Amino acid sequence: MARPWSFVCRWQTILALLSGVFISTAISIPDGTNAYGSFISRDVREAVPDYVIHHAPLIWLHSDDPFRPADILEHVRHTTPMVHMEPIRGLPQLDLDNLALLNDYWNNGPVSLTANGDITSLPAWLLGETPDESGKLHNATSCVVITVDRGSEDLDAFYFYFYSYDQGANITQVLPPMNGLIEDTEHGMHFGDHVGDWEHNMIRFHDGKPTGIYYSQHSSGSAYKWDDKALSVENGRPIVYSAWGSHANWASPGDHVHDSVLLDYCDAGQIWDPVSSAYYYNFDPETSLLTSIFPAGMERSTNLTSFLYYSGIWGDFQYPDDHPRQKIVPYFGLKRYVSGPTGPTTKQLVRKGLFPDHPERKNFLQWGVSIFMSLYPCCFRGWRAWISGIAFIGILICFVLGIKRSLKWARARKEGYKKISTEESMPLRELDYLEDRSSNHRD
Repeated sequence: MARPWSFVCRWQTILALLSGVFISTAISIPDGTNAYGSFISRDVREAVPDYVIHHAPLIWLHSDDPFRPADILEHVRHTTPMVHMEPIRGLPQLDLDNLALLNDYWNNGPVSLTANGDITSLPAWLLGETPDESGKLHNATSCVVITVDRGSEDLDAFYFYFYSYDQGANITQVLPPMNGLIEDTEHGMHFGDHVGDWEHNMIRFHDGKPTGIYYSQHSSGSAYKWDDKALSVENGRPIVYSAWGSHANWASPGDHVHDSVLLDYCDAGQIWDPVSSAYYYNFDPETSLLTSIFPAGMERSTNLTSFLYYSGIWGDFQYPDDHPRQKIVPYFGLKRYVSGPTGPTTKQLVRKGLFPDHPERKNFLQWGVSIFMSLYPCCFRGWRAWISGIAFIGILICFVLGIKRSLKWARARKEGYKKISTEESMPLRELDYLEDRSSNHRD
């Protein structure tokens, strides 16, 4: 799902562009490449390692998911770049070879590729293309493969999948008892929807052999070693199940819980082979530059790298609360429509392990829901709620009584000290007299 843009991404892009300017002066530029696209890419052509394609994931799309993989260029053509929901004027026709020029138009906020028309009517271009029986797309390129050489015979291969629309959860996907707190103001309403959706897997290779894989899932993800029994591999290719609507990637079919309280639905509906139609690149961790690479035997076409340097949002910016399309879920403040995602180069391509080095932080509400849901099965479900309630009341009473007794003891101690301190001093001779009388009495 969509996550907020970062100003850090903008500066990384600027540095990459500046580096590209100097590199382009020392290398040849292919004929037909436009000026802006040429200076952000190097005319260095390398082949995609065979093992990156041989072990590429295969995806099972959900049988009922209407939102299929979408052509990246077609998505751009059906959007208008905006800042603060105001169109940017005077732009040339945008494509994948000049999209990064939008980075020059940031103005205290990101550029967003805002959908043309009313998205609530779900126009056909948002639905993408359904693969054929063999899993191939014939009129769309919906996959971007980026390799990152880590040195010492290690290489990370990122497989990015693009969809034009992400449909969030509805009340049927909220676990009890939280579903009872959400008022279904509009039957079947989904929340967390957004235009544009980038999902990914990452496979780590050592000496050409896969060692582990990462699955992106909403605000986090999961990872497996290659020999993990939970991982399904067919002919060397890991199997991925794309969740209905959200397109989160899972290693098995069925229902999956995410964010502690929501469900994803997965099944083996329609097979999709992402690398059957994909763009391939190599990412240099030191310079942040991208190089177009091609599978062996594939015709080497133009350098379409500019769209990957675009650091804005690949969909609408989140509508304000008073926007006619926007709706809010009571109590939790969840929005029906949120901002679209940023692109592949913002997904931490350089990482130590399989997981991103800097996971998204949970807010206070997310932490609270997570703690409650972890305790719910043992402490709050059914009759357990009565026992937990009685135990809580007992603990609360003991706590209050303990505080009350402590205050009383402290007050008594303070008053006793004052009483002794105010007594008149007794002369020493009277103490001697009392002592003599006591001795005589004992005799």
